[in-house]
Amino acid sequence: MSFEDIMQLQNKVGTKVYNEVAYGNNKRPETSKKKRLNKNRPMEISAKKPAPFLRQVVPVRKPTLRDPRFDDLSGEYKPEIFEKTYKFINDIKHQEKEVGGKQLKRTTKSNQRKEKLQFLLKRMENQERARKSREQQRERELQFKRQQRELANQGERPFFLKKSEKKKLQLAEKYQELKKSGKLENFLSKKRKRNAGKDRRKLPQQMQKKAA
Repeated sequence: MSFEDIMQLQNKVGTKVYNEVAYGNNKRPETSKKKRLNKNRPMEISAKKPAPFLRQVVPVRKPTLRDPRFDDLSGEYKPEIFEKTYKFINDIKHQEKEVGGKQLKRTTKSNQRKEKLQFLLKRMENQERARKSREQQRERELQFKRQQRELANQGERPFFLKKSEKKKLQLAEKYQELKKSGKLENFLSKKRKRNAGKDRRKLPQQMQKKAA
């Protein structure tokens, strides 16, 4: 059959019928859809089905570690707000200190336990002293800022303290507090001994032997 005759026949009977006669019916038999035995159960699928070459992998997010102390998301650190928010911690520490003091009084036999309690109480006292010192320092700075603001409102030029001047004021206040409590002489004698020890360490070894 020539190509011309084939085209005429295809136009006469139609492309679909011609293809079925010429090439046969290549339609795949429709597979019956799998049904669930129970609507509450998942559908059973063969595990032998090969995985596609380019399968979509669900990406796993890598956990990002962050330190809240140095992260901007945690906000700006404001000591006065922090102290007000976590004031209950100071109350808990005070209660623990009282309990530790009572336990120390009751402990008479075990020297090791007594030393441990004494160390804990001393550490608590140092922490409390440091906290009060920080609070007093903040209060002094706030008071100084208020005074400077008032002077600026009156038209005067504000005055800003240097670090060395702040340190001098702190020492002066500390001396006044020690004088009121009657602990100034004890503090000064300890400081003299400490300074003498520092000076002795700075001296050459021969001079130290002569001094001894």
